[in-house]
Amino acid sequence: MNPVDTLPPCSILLLAGGRGQRMGGRDKGLIDWRGQPLIQHLQQRVRPLTDDLIISCNRNYPRYATFADRLVHDDDSDFPGPLAGMMAGLEAARHPLLLVLPCDVPGVDEALLNAMRHTQQAHPNQPLMLRQGDFWEPLLCIVPTVHLPLVRQAWQAGERSPRRVLLAMGAQALQCAEDDPRLANLNTPQLLGR
Repeated sequence: MNPVDTLPPCSILLLAGGRGQRMGGRDKGLIDWRGQPLIQHLQQRVRPLTDDLIISCNRNYPRYATFADRLVHDDDSDFPGPLAGMMAGLEAARHPLLLVLPCDVPGVDEALLNAMRHTQQAHPNQPLMLRQGDFWEPLLCIVPTVHLPLVRQAWQAGERSPRRVLLAMGAQALQCAEDDPRLANLNTPQLLGR
């Protein structure tokens, strides 16, 4: 039996709800890279892993709808940040685990996604975050949906940092090399052009 087949089903959330400030206000998930939108690269990578693909976006809903089973958006129209998108994804998820990825890491591969899922299962009630050296990557994570009340409570208390929220829940780390090319964050025009 394929070891991936033994993993519990997960919902997957692609975060595409930001302002795109480093992109001059353009909707980052819909910017072309290597002939297709960034969101499409990720959608093609994760589609085989889930029957519950969610995209968090705050504009261009018809375009994003073609890549997802469902869309979620922030309650606040002022782009409140990724924790709001994660909270909306946790509320919508149909499975007990939510794997979260930002829309600007098209190099993420199946091996890394499977490593995330296997590592998280070592402590199935704890979140998992990727870590490069001493630097946490809170937008590349897996969150058990049972933690939604804790996320909501932190939000209502004014917390906006996904890293702090996940660490407060005892998040475990999947350590990656500091120069792991799969985690290249294409969040500026210069990086996209490389």
